[in-house]
Amino acid sequence: MTTAHNPGEHRKTMYLYLVQHGEAEVRDGETERSLTGEGMAALRRMTAFLDRRPLPPLEAIFHSGKLRARQTAELLSPHIQTARGVQAADDLAPNSDPKIWARKLRDMTVDLMLVGHMPHLSRLASLLLAHDTNVSVVQFHNAGIVGLERDIDQIWRVDWIVIPQIVP
Repeated sequence: MTTAHNPGEHRKTMYLYLVQHGEAEVRDGETERSLTGEGMAALRRMTAFLDRRPLPPLEAIFHSGKLRARQTAELLSPHIQTARGVQAADDLAPNSDPKIWARKLRDMTVDLMLVGHMPHLSRLASLLLAHDTNVSVVQFHNAGIVGLERDIDQIWRVDWIVIPQIVP
């Protein structure tokens, strides 16, 4: 039996979790900055949250390859079921063109997590949600997770946001 689609019914095709790396050391001129103690503590709060409210299984957790993003992804990964684990990916650096990932995501149907940096994550979220990288739609926080959902009509929406400051 086939049922007609109810216009008010939401049909998900993909979840995308955008994570700004945890707080990192401040060092002039160094790109390889490690997470601070507070950055790691914030991520521990986030992993406790994920243990209480697990994400659906993901295809992979991709990170920029920068130390602070890799550490963030590696701290989150034991608390998230993935098919392909944690992997470095191109075009997730702070000043990468968000249109590259928007194009990659267009044909994907697997759920993913991207761990990256400002301003790239903000610009990517703005492009997906408002079709304009210059419209600030979501305020990111270190170690925070922004959960986006894409429906069958290729429309992205914010599903939820959680930041370490509100997690007990």
